[in-house]
Amino acid sequence: MRLDKYLKVSRIIKRRTIANQLCDAKHVDVNGKAARASYEVKVGDVIGIQMGQTLRKFEVLTVAEHASKEGADELFRPL
Repeated sequence: MRLDKYLKVSRIIKRRTIANQLCDAKHVDVNGKAARASYEVKVGDVIGIQMGQTLRKFEVLTVAEHASKEGADELFRPL
């Protein structure tokens, strides 16, 4: 699954277009390297998102095409 879609489905980022813009601006990294929106997310990847002075990191636990609001938090683990 594409990185921008994963960020939206997992509800880490509210809109896919915002996820796309963050990737284009190089504010998103996967496993320590800047990642494009088209990056294929795999289980075990560590995603870092820089928003202002805040750096948030998440480990990918599951990749799913759809997730309910309650099930979205089972797709990742905050670090």
